[in-house]
Amino acid sequence: MKNITADELRDLYLGFFKSKGHAVIPGASVIPENDPTVLFTTAGMHPLVPYLMGAMEHPAGTRLTDVQKCIRTGDIDAVGDSAHLTFFEMLGNWSLNDYFKKEAISWSYEFLTQHLGFSPEQLSVTVFKGEGVEGEDGYIPADEEAVAIWKSLGIPDERIYRLPREDNWGGPAVTTGPCGPDTEMFIDTGKEKCCDDCRPGCHCGKYIEIWNDVFMQYNKDEQGRFVPLGRHNVDTGMGVERTVCMMSGAPTVYDTEIFAPIMAAIDSLRSSEASNQLSDDEVLRARRIIADHMRTATFILCDPKGAVKPGNVGANYVLRRLIRRAVRYARMLGIGEGFTVKLAETVCEKYKHVYPELAQNLDQCRLDLEAEEKRFNATLDKGEAMYKKVAEQLKAHSQTKISGKTAFKLYDTFGFPLEMTVEMAKKDSLEVDIEGFEEANRKHQELSRTTSAGSFKAGLQDNSEVVTRMHTATHLLHAALHKVLGPTANQKGSNITAERLRFDFTWPEPMTAEQKAEVEKLVNEWIEQGIEVTKKTTTVEEAKAEGAMALFGAKYGEQVTLYSVGDVSKEICCGPHVANTKELGGFKILKEQSSSAGVRRIKAVVTNM
Repeated sequence: MKNITADELRDLYLGFFKSKGHAVIPGASVIPENDPTVLFTTAGMHPLVPYLMGAMEHPAGTRLTDVQKCIRTGDIDAVGDSAHLTFFEMLGNWSLNDYFKKEAISWSYEFLTQHLGFSPEQLSVTVFKGEGVEGEDGYIPADEEAVAIWKSLGIPDERIYRLPREDNWGGPAVTTGPCGPDTEMFIDTGKEKCCDDCRPGCHCGKYIEIWNDVFMQYNKDEQGRFVPLGRHNVDTGMGVERTVCMMSGAPTVYDTEIFAPIMAAIDSLRSSEASNQLSDDEVLRARRIIADHMRTATFILCDPKGAVKPGNVGANYVLRRLIRRAVRYARMLGIGEGFTVKLAETVCEKYKHVYPELAQNLDQCRLDLEAEEKRFNATLDKGEAMYKKVAEQLKAHSQTKISGKTAFKLYDTFGFPLEMTVEMAKKDSLEVDIEGFEEANRKHQELSRTTSAGSFKAGLQDNSEVVTRMHTATHLLHAALHKVLGPTANQKGSNITAERLRFDFTWPEPMTAEQKAEVEKLVNEWIEQGIEVTKKTTTVEEAKAEGAMALFGAKYGEQVTLYSVGDVSKEICCGPHVANTKELGGFKILKEQSSSAGVRRIKAVVTNM
């Protein structure tokens, strides 16, 4: 086993697959283009979905290899432990209806043993064990082909583990798209088994996954069925950070050369006085959170698309949460204002030779970080002042618990995070009524929904005939933008009056005259077709399963209204709408302009019937 750097691993991997006839292609943006179901590019497959489906041929051929920047924030609260990251690099090689299991598995074995230097005896693998009963619906056969290939390479049966779909299946978990059985490779660290059932996938640390080969031979349809794809693809993934950690013998990814300069920068900024008031574990966790979140935030803000800025909805909110979480933990360590820019510069210096966009977009990144850090620090200052008053009053009355109602007021009125209330209360030997906070939050959300139940959503001024027509037109406009620009042109908001409709959507640049003309043409064609508009009451899950669109971050009750304009549009909406698109008369775009960074605005009208 070799001790190599991330730079060396990237070069070794890409060079190996280039020797196997693969074209080296550039990684894509961290903002997905072909998968509207996710906020960020979470895997190497997202940019290649059209090619995996066979919708078009890739210009570089049928054998590809790349390094893809990925962001996963589902476990953001777990960051700070020894393993979780929100940003990581994924090495991948691809077969687009070219080679299949034999070549993919053999090359994985060759690279691990001959080029990375792992002993074959260290290697254990998992394969898909099959699902259902042959001849019945839902049946998927076991991947015995993969088992046979591993055995031919010398891996004995006792180190081949057959696991169910939740363990050995690649592709979308709940959405539609190409997918199939996978085989995963694990390195045995030599630790003692934690139990008799200890095997790859156990979280005791004995077995660590290093690579994953997905054999995409099915397509998951909108009904959740796995239908043969009609072509065979290979999608593999090897994480740079995890592999470097394993090969260096470092105890965690944060102890590798990848994070060394970022950790050093944090340590140069933190106050020993503030750090001494915390336990070693608290300091370690704070340093990891700051390092991870600032690395991720820098890559988002320096992305070539420039489409995501700190905000309150969707990807913008995730970015804001990362930055603000880093600010919170920086304050714990006594790190002063301005640290976000310094750490972004450190990240840029570390990666700019691999990702030149970091250096190219650093100036704008600095401005965005400065503004967000300053804004949140002002919020925290007000919240801390109010918290201190609360704590003093409790102590004056010999009380030891902050009520849930008070904690929620700190959060809702002053923007003070519950986590900070809990941390500060702990230092003051006070408790916080967490259940009471959650109850207050729940009641607040219910009140908000009740208050808005009688008013029309999507910024409607009233429910007059012309406003109703314009509202239906926004649904057609949204669908047309998806057709012309693609699935990333998603609604950010709308405002409708009797004079015009205004529709904001995510898009990084001005629309061309041709694009505007095509959108207008599509909407008018749908109007002319006289498509029936229907509505039904359903659940959010059922609506989304039908392919319905909904505003990300919106609060919905158990039951929602789904409006459908034939097969053109399906959206969760409160209405009102016309009964038939003929009632709209016609549609005319008046203006297309910038609304904010990464967001465009269309103003339009419906014409007389």
